[in-house]
Amino acid sequence: MKIGTKVNLILIIVFIIGILISGVALSQVLDRKAQNEINSKALALMEMNNSIRNYTNDRVQPWLLPKLDIQEDFIPESIPTFSVREVFEYFRLSPEFSNYFYKDAALNPTNLRDKADDFEAEIVKKFSTEPDIKSVSGFRTMSGIKLYYTAKPFIVTKESCLRCHSTVERAPKSQINTYGKHNGFGWKLNDVVAAQIVYVPAENILRNANSSFMLITGIVAIVFITVVILMNVFLRKTVLRRIKKIATVAEQVSVGEMDASFGRQNKDEIGDLAEAFNRMRYSLEIAMNMLNGKNNI
Repeated sequence: MKIGTKVNLILIIVFIIGILISGVALSQVLDRKAQNEINSKALALMEMNNSIRNYTNDRVQPWLLPKLDIQEDFIPESIPTFSVREVFEYFRLSPEFSNYFYKDAALNPTNLRDKADDFEAEIVKKFSTEPDIKSVSGFRTMSGIKLYYTAKPFIVTKESCLRCHSTVERAPKSQINTYGKHNGFGWKLNDVVAAQIVYVPAENILRNANSSFMLITGIVAIVFITVVILMNVFLRKTVLRRIKKIATVAEQVSVGEMDASFGRQNKDEIGDLAEAFNRMRYSLEIAMNMLNGKNNI
């Protein structure tokens, strides 16, 4: 195997090992960056929804609750969860945000549209059995769309919430007329009754991360190919061509062509090697002349 082949082989092995190690590290960094970007969007939406909830609870509910006992129809806008869900639906009317979702996923909701599915029910149970967990997040696919979700426990912290959710007897009549007697009761103070879940579409962000990975990998590959080409040019010009010339001159000298010359050499290791061959040629020439002189005698 020639020196150039060996050098290229070593460079290729180093490149493969390097691209594998750096590729894994880069992939993890880009995935983490993409997930952080998605998570920041989900948390921003969560805070916005909680702001709507607090506003409804503090400013709207006190005006509407007294009316619940004096009219037949229930006023759903008096419930913070309803207001949050409705405002979010207006938010989703924009095509850009149509695949964003929010849900107060409850095991036993008054409004059945808030009923947790099997996946969400497991999250609620996890919050109930592991109170130290303050949030969970991950990926799930809904209707063929890959979504990133972040969830926080919904805990009954105010006694006022139990008026509509503790027993049928305490609930406003208008609520019973609208939603019936079978759903949304039995809640207790400080219980985890639901999970606040925000779903954010992840495909575009993950696709951008993959595109960045491919772009960076491509750039690294181009740089490597350029380095290999430059290394081959440098190796051929400064090493291989000069060594080959030294080998040719040495072969000529070995068959008696004492006039063969290495030419002018650079002051480097190969130049030193050529000078050593020159000295050996001079020594050989002197020895041959001496030997010829003795033979003539």
